Amino acid sequence: MDKNKPTTHSPSDEIDLAQLFQMIGKGFQKLSIFFLRGFIYLKKNILILAGLAFIGVAIGFGLNQITTKRLKTEVIVKPNMETKNYLYDVVNEIQANIKAKNNKFFEALGINTENLKGLEIRIEPASEKPDNSNVDDDLKYLELLQKFQREGFISDVVRTEILNKSSLNHRITFYYRDAELGKEFSEKLMAYINSNSYFNDLIKIYIANAQERIDRNLKLVDQIDDLISKYSDQLAKTGSQPDQGRIVLDNEEQLDITGLFNLKNNLIKDIEIKKLELQEQQAAISIINFGNTQQVQKSFFGKNIILLPSILIGLFFLFSIIKYLNRKAAEMEV
Repeated sequence: MDKNKPTTHSPSDEIDLAQLFQMIGKGFQKLSIFFLRGFIYLKKNILILAGLAFIGVAIGFGLNQITTKRLKTEVIVKPNMETKNYLYDVVNEIQANIKAKNNKFFEALGINTENLKGLEIRIEPASEKPDNSNVDDDLKYLELLQKFQREGFISDVVRTEILNKSSLNHRITFYYRDAELGKEFSEKLMAYINSNSYFNDLIKIYIANAQERIDRNLKLVDQIDDLISKYSDQLAKTGSQPDQGRIVLDNEEQLDITGLFNLKNNLIKDIEIKKLELQEQQAAISIINFGNTQQVQKSFFGKNIILLPSILIGLFFLFSIIKYLNRKAAEMEV
């Protein structure tokens, strides 16, 4: 068998390739005709489309001017005594009463019910979720403190740090239209949020306990200062230093002077922490910042300016499609 015999193509293969190229050419031709018809359609109706777009923009701009400007007041708060869930529930309760136009609810708070129009309240976390690097650093810090958990002072520090890391600040936003009454609305509603009797009773007990602990620590510090003063007097009389930093008073047991200084420092730090906690936790919901009235910023291209022209142009295209289908249906019937 001769391997060098040239390969011959059958006439059927050439016909199939010719038909394929012919079909591709017809496809491109139909596509170009489609785009050409679309261009002719837009060219024929360009004035109508431009007019509809202009009318839609004009109507949208007019509606944006007619709409009353909204104002807002932002209040940054921090929940205390595990009141986060209560905070969100009471804000939702107020918003539900606004939607239901519950005049009795607002009259009980001393709010004029004639100006409820446009009033709205929202709540959200004031800060974003921290990144992973900060979380890892916080966990390492808490693990280090945990090694000293047997000491009462360190246990309180760990508890405080955990509460600080797990309790986020929250932003309560009050929306209204009357600038004069808006701040009054915000203040009265914040007073209502902080009027929960259960949490207020807990706050009173907490403040009393913290104050009692501060007083006891101050007495202990005074006693330690008295012992250290006697130690100094003893040094002045004897002119020598007791062995290994210990003192003996009136034939009593030896006292560790270094331990007394450490205990005093811990008591002072505990007093400082308790004073900060008393300042921060005066109410169930601490108000960190009560903002001033500000106008709600709107984008120049508002929803009405974009939406209305799109609706008018879409309706025109829909009308054209229905008209075209109706004409084709009439031709088929003939």
